[in-house]
Amino acid sequence: SLRPAGLELGAGGSRAAGSCSGLALRALPPPLSPGTMWLSPEEVLLANALWVTERANPFFVLQRRKGHGRGGGLTGLLVGTLDVVLDSSARVAPYRILHQTQDSQVYWNIACGTCRKEITGHWEWLELNLLQTLSVFDNEEDVTTFVKGKVQGILAEENKNKEVKEDEDSGKFKEAELKMRKLFGMPEVEKLVNYYSCSYWKGRVPRQGWVYLSVNHLCFYSFLLGKEVKLVIRWVDVTQLEKNATLLFPECIKVSIRDREHYLSMFLNINETFKLMEQLANIAMRHLLDNEGFSEDKCLPKLKKSLKNVSALKRDLDARAKNERYRSTFQLPKDERLDGHTDCTLWTPFNKMHIMGQMFVSNNYICFASKEEEVCNLIIPLREVTIVEKADSSSVLPSPLSISTKNKMTFLFANLKDRDFLVQKISDFLQRTPSRRSCSKEELRNPKSTESEVLPEQSEGSSRSSSTSSPGVVLDSTEAAPTATQALMTIFRKEPQEELSSKMAKEKMKEESWKIHFFEFGRGVCMYRTPKTRDLVLKGMPESLRGELWLLFSGALNEMVTHPGYYSDLVQESAGKYNLATEEIERDLHRSMPEHPAFQNEMGIAALRRVLTAYAFRNPNIGYCQAMNIVTSVLLLYCNEEEAFWLLIALCERMLPDYYNTRVVGALVDQGVFEELTREHLPLLYEWMQELGVISTISLSWFLTLFLSVMPFESAVVVVDCFFYEGIKVIFQVSLAVLEANMEKLLNCFDEGEAMTILGRYLDNVCNKQSTSPPIPHLHALLTNGDDIPPQIDIFELIKSSYEKFGSIRADAIEQMRFKQRLKVIQTLEDTAKRSVVRAILTETAFTIEELEELYLLFKAKHLMSCYWGGSSSAAERHDLSQPYLEQYRIDSEQFRELFLALSPWTCGLHSQVLAGRMFRLLDKNKDSLISFKEFVTGLSGMYHGDHIEKLKLLYKLHLPPALWPEEESALEAAQYFVEDPLADVSHDVAAGGEASGQQVQEDAANANTKQKRDEKTASQDYRYHLRMWAHEKENPKENIKELTKMNQEQFIEMCKTLYNMFSEDPDEGELYHAIATVATLLLQMGEVGKLFCSPGSRRANDMGDHRGLGLQNKEGVSAMDQAKTEGAQPKLKADCDILSDTLKTQMERMKLAECVATKRESSAAQLLSDEEVRDDTSMSSYSMVSSGSLPCEDISEDTVLVGSEHVAGGHGRPNSIDTDWSISFEQILASVLTESALVGFFDKRVVVGPKIAKCKSQRVVERQVSSSSDQDLSPSSS
Repeated sequence: SLRPAGLELGAGGSRAAGSCSGLALRALPPPLSPGTMWLSPEEVLLANALWVTERANPFFVLQRRKGHGRGGGLTGLLVGTLDVVLDSSARVAPYRILHQTQDSQVYWNIACGTCRKEITGHWEWLELNLLQTLSVFDNEEDVTTFVKGKVQGILAEENKNKEVKEDEDSGKFKEAELKMRKLFGMPEVEKLVNYYSCSYWKGRVPRQGWVYLSVNHLCFYSFLLGKEVKLVIRWVDVTQLEKNATLLFPECIKVSIRDREHYLSMFLNINETFKLMEQLANIAMRHLLDNEGFSEDKCLPKLKKSLKNVSALKRDLDARAKNERYRSTFQLPKDERLDGHTDCTLWTPFNKMHIMGQMFVSNNYICFASKEEEVCNLIIPLREVTIVEKADSSSVLPSPLSISTKNKMTFLFANLKDRDFLVQKISDFLQRTPSRRSCSKEELRNPKSTESEVLPEQSEGSSRSSSTSSPGVVLDSTEAAPTATQALMTIFRKEPQEELSSKMAKEKMKEESWKIHFFEFGRGVCMYRTPKTRDLVLKGMPESLRGELWLLFSGALNEMVTHPGYYSDLVQESAGKYNLATEEIERDLHRSMPEHPAFQNEMGIAALRRVLTAYAFRNPNIGYCQAMNIVTSVLLLYCNEEEAFWLLIALCERMLPDYYNTRVVGALVDQGVFEELTREHLPLLYEWMQELGVISTISLSWFLTLFLSVMPFESAVVVVDCFFYEGIKVIFQVSLAVLEANMEKLLNCFDEGEAMTILGRYLDNVCNKQSTSPPIPHLHALLTNGDDIPPQIDIFELIKSSYEKFGSIRADAIEQMRFKQRLKVIQTLEDTAKRSVVRAILTETAFTIEELEELYLLFKAKHLMSCYWGGSSSAAERHDLSQPYLEQYRIDSEQFRELFLALSPWTCGLHSQVLAGRMFRLLDKNKDSLISFKEFVTGLSGMYHGDHIEKLKLLYKLHLPPALWPEEESALEAAQYFVEDPLADVSHDVAAGGEASGQQVQEDAANANTKQKRDEKTASQDYRYHLRMWAHEKENPKENIKELTKMNQEQFIEMCKTLYNMFSEDPDEGELYHAIATVATLLLQMGEVGKLFCSPGSRRANDMGDHRGLGLQNKEGVSAMDQAKTEGAQPKLKADCDILSDTLKTQMERMKLAECVATKRESSAAQLLSDEEVRDDTSMSSYSMVSSGSLPCEDISEDTVLVGSEHVAGGHGRPNSIDTDWSISFEQILASVLTESALVGFFDKRVVVGPKIAKCKSQRVVERQVSSSSDQDLSPSSS
């Protein structure tokens, strides 16, 4: 790595340079830009090979790479092709600065840049700060030493301000990341993970280039002999990702999106590339599923030496994959992080052998796994370790390490390569491990909860005894319902009948077998797990040990021991609180195993309620899902409440991931895996059952409840025993065995119902002949026909058959299939959500289904982009999975502005930005600065499909509050906004009181609105709230145009400006301009007439008058005095109106003239600059000139300059001549517009949204940043 060397050389170089100019150089820091980098000086022998010198002075040379930018001829094309194919452009940026001396032939590369504008900044800094200083030196060697030292000092200063993770990335990788951002317009927050050389098949022609894998995108770039190919795919759009080999595409990766497939091949390491693609696609699916974005691991250990071409993100993802495998293999908590692993041997006392394997060390555990699968696994929690010591080495036992635990077990490892380092690492972790904690009251009542205190000779009765009057029952003073401190099966166990005595003998034999196993292999977490352990599990766990073994093999025991008091705290926190989850829990409590006596009384029901409610409060993303009640009730039969709670956590969060969320995604994923396994192992049956549609029906009920809802209870718990030991593969094996046992009957079925009946009868007759509990009636008994009783199937025979025929299924193969199915399931759910949204909104808009679907995809893309690259709100606020589909995706004002500019039919030039902001505020009804897709489409539909009245009304409301910001109104206008209705028939004094009361009413309304919002937020989880809101929206009456607020003079001027900008690009611009000038003149006159009737003097003189409208006489006429006043005011009124109308025309003409002048000046300026300079410099802006004598209004845009301004009011350039008494109504505007056919035709003109959508889709998904402007035009990429 160049960067650490730079730190050392920088310090020495600064000292060698002396102090003559050190202070001067520090005074002006060098320019820092994301596309340009100072480099540790490297020697360059051939300075002009493949480079063109653009600037030079006695000490420095600025060069451009041949083939970069326009021109270059054949040489440029060849150089550009070589750069792409050989990846020289990732090492060599298109611009560089070399240091030279006159008498030396050696050059030093000191800076590189991605475009001319950025490299020029460094060049100018060198000229300004170094040239004069370098001229002082007499010796050229001193000059070179000074320059090199100064550049190293700059690098050292940069490194101080940069994060550690950036320093870990190699210089070559950083330049590749800069190239990716430049080619595809990515912002700095988009991090490159890795890049690979490959070929992209475009048609039947392979294009050699480079694929860039970033956190959110897959990008490909190729440049061959002048032909450029770009590809940008978002990971969230990937529907299928598979590695295959065909005749046409040898060993390629197929990346499928909804509308096409892309093939990438000729990788140097296709397995590594595909694995990384899987990880990134999985992160994207996780983001769609539960809004969990990617966050870089800040605790990743630093490497001593930077790896070539490996980024910190790539190391992060590799570490995550290893952690997942480690936790899955040993059933460890989700926050456990693997620190490292090493080869070793383990001495196994039960067979007196040294077993080869690997030792894994993490922050809380030491684990061992044998080389041969399932020969021996071992888990040693550091909380149980008492002694770690190095034993004496010998030829038989080299480098041994002995580890002793609290329960008197000693484990001997040997053949450790770096034993001293390993011991130090384990010692460090032991120092951070909490000391042995004191036993809590719960543990005193239940010693079994800590594994070190459990001894083989303890019986279930002694380990679960209680000091209360009723065994296993504690009456809580805070609750009426009793709390069970023991397993419900123990409390409600009935005395065994005589016919069960033989079964009880077998049960005792099982217990003895397990006690012998505990004696030989250990008891608790530190047990040696061998094939003998699995054989005992397959033969069935004794009921007295079932709860203990479930906790042990599932890993729930580790979490329970390390979180004392967590469950009781959750129970207290959730007591008395109600939400949608608790409602659903209450509804399902009495449906949970109602046939079992433990749930026919309040004790069992209360225990089930507490466990489910506590978990709903622990994990609100899941809350409660149907089928959780059935599984939890079985857990409570064999465990106390706290144990059942931790087992439920292990099930929902580790062993059955995503099974119990609102969309049961995990179960749907495993349904797809089951279909794939059926196709592989039972191909004949698979094809027939696909036609019947049976697999999708049966698998959900089988998987969600682990067969507990479809088998007799005594049989299903045996499947659960195996599940807690082996994981999900047991469920797949048993399911395949059930199908295989009924294959002949299923192949003769003709419909789904018949197949379901066959499978139901078969499962209902799966019996457990060894069960010591009285038989519990099963719901599926109703399916059995009394005349044709099917034979009984022993559950142990079924499980044995499943292992014999389908035991080859591996856990890693299941995970691979799960990834493939997860892509398909989540994308299918997203498509379903899209269709649901479109159906829900179809009746409220005139857009077609296809247009709504395209708009939804564009809206969702903007939402996702805001989640990737940040915004004014968090991703959780934007994507609320608890909301209906219509409300889930939301965008802020910036994303809305981009969509508005791309899709709006009202093109207003620079004024479109202002109009977009007003439209956003108008649509944001709840004032949360976010709008949903429904609100977005509502606003867009009004512009596209409304008649001229609706469009005018929308335009009118865009120039009134809340669309018009208070900052956009003058202080005078804002003061007059909340006045009483000028048409009200009241006196001036009464109106004053009315104003005060109106303010009070508004305050009360505001308080009510605030309370309503708070109540709505509290009840947002309640489905009934959404139903009420939906019904309210359906009943919402159409808005009456007479209820619209009147518009003051400044708002009217803003509306005129908007109309002028809308007409400026229309073919009939001249006619429309004349029409709006005529209408505006008429409306100005009407406003002046109305002003006479709303002024205070007029009101006092007309106390008894009845002014029903502006400019209209009352029914009884006017008095002579009023008529005289009106006639006297006519000359002044006419003069004022003439002045205002002339001013309006003059203003519009000058606005039009200013636009033409600006356009001409831009074109002339563009001719003076070279094409490359125009492309590099994006900071040019045009200025419009408007006379200050024009119509009083705010600037047309932010860069408008007022020429000849003599009287400017205030600091904002607002004139004082705004008339605060002037107002106009929407009815008056509508009536005036209807007099001009050109205006009516313009608003009635039908506009199609399709071309706008197509244009928006053709643009790149990611936006080019101004700071990363390119030297060559980048064509839109396809995706």
